[in-house]
Amino acid sequence: MNSVARVPCTIVTGFLGSGKTTLIRHVLANANGRRLAVIVNEFGDVGIDGEILKGCGDENCSEENIVELANGCLCCTVADEFVPALDEILAAEPPVDHIVIETSGLALPKPLVQAFHWPAIKNRVTVDGVVAVVDGAALAEGQVSADIEALSAQRAADDALDHDDPIEEVFEDQIACADLIVLNKRDLLDADGLQRAMQSVTAALPRGIGVVTVSEGKVDATALLGLGIGAEDDIENRKTHHDSEEDHDHDDFDTFVVPIAEVADAADITQRIAELAEAHDVLRVKGFAAVAGKPMRLLIQAVGPRVNHYFDRPWERAEDRQGKVVVIGLKGLDREAVAKFLTGDTSRAGQEALAG
Repeated sequence: MNSVARVPCTIVTGFLGSGKTTLIRHVLANANGRRLAVIVNEFGDVGIDGEILKGCGDENCSEENIVELANGCLCCTVADEFVPALDEILAAEPPVDHIVIETSGLALPKPLVQAFHWPAIKNRVTVDGVVAVVDGAALAEGQVSADIEALSAQRAADDALDHDDPIEEVFEDQIACADLIVLNKRDLLDADGLQRAMQSVTAALPRGIGVVTVSEGKVDATALLGLGIGAEDDIENRKTHHDSEEDHDHDDFDTFVVPIAEVADAADITQRIAELAEAHDVLRVKGFAAVAGKPMRLLIQAVGPRVNHYFDRPWERAEDRQGKVVVIGLKGLDREAVAKFLTGDTSRAGQEALAG
């Protein structure tokens, strides 16, 4: 009876810039009457993914059903973060039919799946399935994420550096724990590119897992929700690089927020973000900006030099037209230089805003 009553949860994992948030937005807009809730686990206090999802305005997932957790990796803060979030969602009226958990792009999904054995969790929810979203365009170029080739070459040329690439391990661990692979950005691939991307995925697969190809995260919601796997009871079949480690960390990555004042036009800020990937070792930029004379908020998502942007919702009357973007790169990223590149603000006030 407990298993029947448990609310199914879908864990959506994926590397930086793979398109997890875009995919979840599409699922929310095409839920076919299911009442959904979303838990967003962002790496650092950035509050961007939750803002993007709340902009959907879909009645099947109201803003109250989107819970943001930004105090660290979910699987490391089960008691302090995850359990209270589930309590809040499961107490909602009317009750939710399905919970979607968007992990940080830096997350290892297996420890989170294992957390579903916690006494305060196991009788109330179950892991319907783990979905790994991968960047098809990057894989076609032999990379697990866009625009890291130059950085990898630099590291390989320096004998003083550790040449084990943690990005590869994160990617492989996400694949190893998945029940479904969504190969995103199909629209950016020709036939040969798609074949290369698929070969990269299948080479990393440790077991038989379905792979679907989509463009702009437009996956069929019925294919994503309702897998019925119960992944927490199948944990032994998900072998990863970190199985022998009791703890894991994200010290190889750096994440911070840059405030963006109102810009004169959309082309200006998107061009600066595109050029940022060439000037610095930046993996991902996402956020929003206010454009002068425009009543709607400009949503920005970038992977390397590829920048997608569109106006997602009107600014609210009482809302401060203050933009902000989160920048994600490898450890050692020069925050001050990145902020200057994006804003040109080298004043004390600008740097204090960045530090805060």
